[in-house]
Amino acid sequence: MMTSSVRWGALLLSTVLVSGCSTMKGWFSIDDDEDPRQPVELQDIDETVKVKRLWSTGVGKGQGDGLYRIEPVIGGERIYAASADGKVQALDRGNGRRVWSRDLEMPVSGGVGLYDDSLLLGGSDGFVLRLDAATGDTRWTARVTGEVLAPPQGNGRVVVAQTYDGKLHGLDFESGERLWTYDSNMPVLTIRGTSTPLFRDNLVVAGFANGRVVGFSAATGAVEWEARVAIPQGRSEIERIVDVDGTMVLVGNELFAASYQGNIVAIDASSGRKIWERPLSSVSGVSQGFGNVYVADEDGTVFAFHRNGQGQRWSQDALAWRGLGRPVTASSYVAVPDFEGYVHILSQVDGSFVGRFRADSKGINADMLNDGNILYVYGNGGKLQAYELSATTR
Repeated sequence: MMTSSVRWGALLLSTVLVSGCSTMKGWFSIDDDEDPRQPVELQDIDETVKVKRLWSTGVGKGQGDGLYRIEPVIGGERIYAASADGKVQALDRGNGRRVWSRDLEMPVSGGVGLYDDSLLLGGSDGFVLRLDAATGDTRWTARVTGEVLAPPQGNGRVVVAQTYDGKLHGLDFESGERLWTYDSNMPVLTIRGTSTPLFRDNLVVAGFANGRVVGFSAATGAVEWEARVAIPQGRSEIERIVDVDGTMVLVGNELFAASYQGNIVAIDASSGRKIWERPLSSVSGVSQGFGNVYVADEDGTVFAFHRNGQGQRWSQDALAWRGLGRPVTASSYVAVPDFEGYVHILSQVDGSFVGRFRADSKGINADMLNDGNILYVYGNGGKLQAYELSATTR
């Protein structure tokens, strides 16, 4: 049976740090029988989805001892993945066979970003790398101020990398030279992680541990607008944690983001004006599809909100305190992973369970990827797998 401190580690995506060094380990060490946040036991479901594993390939040591969220990325007919111990691979998306593989000989903690013919990765030692996507050769290596916990992103002119010390760095795409740095002023307590910056033309958007989402000029780093996703509340520093750590989604001019102990919000990406918001607490982020925005609350409830702000479409609360990751759409389904490595498949229409499979007993921290009815799952143990979802015939 898992201890409470391990469960909180899963729910908060590792540890919460005090002033960047002290941890919360042991703060929640109560007996399991007294723990109101004990993960619910899974119940049998009526499966109406057939899950077929198409292939499985090992990628180094996966998320490593730090339990990072090193996400793979799809580019054309390939999928690119990296591991915490510095292994980077290009795989054929159809069969999982290696196209190329290399060892960076440095630890990776944030990756993989992709722009055109370049891969962008971040390291736990404060490095950002640009690789040739065709060969894996290094084009440049740049040094930033701290650990990079999310994939760097680029637009052909600028590469942006967010570091765990609350900074966003703009680097020259061709040379890696530092162009600008923004400092968000870190709160006393934060959750271990950062969101992934997003590009929209010359605008770059990033979420921070202070509960804000900020839009910048990608060329200069000048702040274009700021939006509050959450306002810190409560007397203790723990109660005041409002990190925007999960994946944000940009659909046209609409930006969707969620925070821990705060809200899910829709923001006008041109002005930073808040369109709508709903209260919840999430560290894994949001996705969209079927006219909905999907998010998993820290308490294990999966929500579908109308994208246009007309309220909640449905919720599914049968996965209480199972440390859910980010929901991802696949065909007409929504897939959401939990801390034990199960992937739960829900109907996009009403949130009912239609299937379940276990991909990795060590859990799934990285966002899953989708392409139509194909779901790509990169487990903590290092297996990258492709699954095909299809309706069963009766």
